[in-house]
Amino acid sequence: MPVTKKAAKKTATKATKKATKAPAQRKLSAAHKQALAEGRTMSAVVDRYLSAVNTPKRRGRKVSKAALVQRLAEARAKVKASTGVDRVLAAQDVRDLETRIANMETASGGDIKSLESAFVKIAKRFGENRGIGYGAWRDAGVPAVVLKKAGVARTRG
Repeated sequence: MPVTKKAAKKTATKATKKATKAPAQRKLSAAHKQALAEGRTMSAVVDRYLSAVNTPKRRGRKVSKAALVQRLAEARAKVKASTGVDRVLAAQDVRDLETRIANMETASGGDIKSLESAFVKIAKRFGENRGIGYGAWRDAGVPAVVLKKAGVARTRG
């Protein structure tokens, strides 16, 4: 007896379902998970240091925090006293001054030192793992003194 079209279609769909069945869920070993976490933390340290090194320096005269606080108090008084466009401009001035004061508190000279010391601890291993050479570090803005502290050797090519 010849095979009908329906029977042939059923066997074909069964075969494709078996062939396209999803593989079993793979489990990561504890060592692999630890290596992934270590890589993420090393990348974060390098990223923070490179961001700090490549942040442009503020030009012009330095303004003290006390002067900014005084200007902020004056701007807040101006917001209360003014109307219309002057009030909007004064409100924006208040926001700008608050942002500058907050940035002054977070960006300090000691911060770059702690970032640098953390970078020095992991730079050599991170570079070896990722295939990053001396020239690439220098192109990214890392000073030669820091690379020497980290143990990254000068290479050609």
